[in-house]
Amino acid sequence: MTKFAQIEPEFTKFNVTMANNDWKARLGMVYSTNPDFAYTTDQEEEVETLEPSKQELRVWLDRKQRGGKVVTLVKGFVGRDEDLQVLAKMLKTKCGVGGAAKEGEILIQGDHRDKVVELLLKSGYRCKKAGN
Repeated sequence: MTKFAQIEPEFTKFNVTMANNDWKARLGMVYSTNPDFAYTTDQEEEVETLEPSKQELRVWLDRKQRGGKVVTLVKGFVGRDEDLQVLAKMLKTKCGVGGAAKEGEILIQGDHRDKVVELLLKSGYRCKKAGN
């Protein structure tokens, strides 16, 4: 029996074990030398979307770190990212501009505070103009 034939079963076992784990979820982890260690990830619970009448939204005007361009920010949305994307799409379509939605905020290009507040109130959301 060659030297490689003795090592091969160990590599096969290692590869099968590693194939069952998601390596991206373990980035930055300190590894255990315990062969029976089972890595668990801390998965964030999906936040349930509050109904529009219970949402407390704030509409801001922002210029910071945007090359002097003005954007309208909608902050305070509580809920799933999919619902945030749907609301953002509705606002972008009604305002006729581009934008983005991430991390509980909706960004609308340009100064559309009045129109955004009006659209949100018509949709049943509680919202106020905030900031400058």
